Amino acid sequence: MPEVIFPGPEGRLEGRYHPQKEKDAPIAIVLHPHPQFGGTMNNKVVYNLHYAFYNMGFTVLRFNFRGVGRSQGEYDQGVGELSDAASALDYLQSMNNNSKHCWVAGFSFGAWIGMQLLMRRPEITGFISVSPPANMYDFSFLAPCPSSGLIINGSSDRVAPPADTTSLVSKLHEQKGITITHHEVEGADHFFQDRHMDTLMTDVTDYVKRRLTENTR
Repeated sequence: MPEVIFPGPEGRLEGRYHPQKEKDAPIAIVLHPHPQFGGTMNNKVVYNLHYAFYNMGFTVLRFNFRGVGRSQGEYDQGVGELSDAASALDYLQSMNNNSKHCWVAGFSFGAWIGMQLLMRRPEITGFISVSPPANMYDFSFLAPCPSSGLIINGSSDRVAPPADTTSLVSKLHEQKGITITHHEVEGADHFFQDRHMDTLMTDVTDYVKRRLTENTR
């Protein structure tokens, strides 16, 4: 899988870009967890999400936020990271002009950034939000949430307690015109270790495949 360096708002950003042979394949970007707590694009959940999308026929890009790995700049409280994600999407779109579907997937801190990206980019047709830290960050900007997606968390998550995720989901369920699907994986922690990773990837794959056949927002 080719390593790529592309321009971000604060200098170069480092990524991994995995194109399909088909010109009009759907596209997806995958966003990693918190840069100050060891989050990188090679995080296990991020890596597995990347390949799950690729194996479903998506052209996929994952990348390091500013200040991580070979990406230039420094951590910016989420503000700059959102700009990084927008630049990554620009880069991905510039090479895939004919994609009918555009998805964003994020894990933990990356889920929070991904949900903000949704609000900025109406072309995003679906999202995957894994272990969203609804206890640490305000998600009230999702008013209204512009596209349907899957929120998935573990029942034994001590980093982002399930009650906060459930409360976020119930707020989103009140919105019309979109469908928020919520799965809670029994026994899984924040990082979906061991066998829970397989469950996570199966849930994500089943959901995305279904959405691609439905063609709904």
